[in-house]
Amino acid sequence: MRIGSGLDVHPFSEDPQRTLVLAGLVIADAAGLAGHSDADVVSHAVADAMLGAAALGDLGSRFGVDDPATAGADSLQLLAAVVTDVHAAGWELGNLDITVIAQRPRLASHRGAMRGNLAGCLGCGVEQVSVKFTTTDRLGSIGRGEGIAAWATCLLLPGHR
Repeated sequence: MRIGSGLDVHPFSEDPQRTLVLAGLVIADAAGLAGHSDADVVSHAVADAMLGAAALGDLGSRFGVDDPATAGADSLQLLAAVVTDVHAAGWELGNLDITVIAQRPRLASHRGAMRGNLAGCLGCGVEQVSVKFTTTDRLGSIGRGEGIAAWATCLLLPGHR
């Protein structure tokens, strides 16, 4: 078995047309995050955790940094490609635990949809995916409402050989 962790942080975008996407879910009436792709910090953290656990590098080494092919990309599609790579390396997901750190917006009402989106993308049961939310009690850049972070930890088990 292998354990991996992933962290991603993005600032809020100054572009009012940018949408907030977390775990593939569009969060209505919230400022979007700045980034090369859709800036989905949850999907990015999960992808990095899985790549790390399988010793396959990280999201930047897999897809490149600022590659025109991934401009505005749907991060769930990037995550799906990572899942394919992890399976090809002989691993399958045991479980996934995610913490989303945001002072704003409040996200707890979206937990079920996020878990469902991730489970669908990962090809696992929703009971294998945990999503939690916290704030920094107004400390630091996230506490000042300047962005959102996500931390993911996954367990990979031998399989898919």
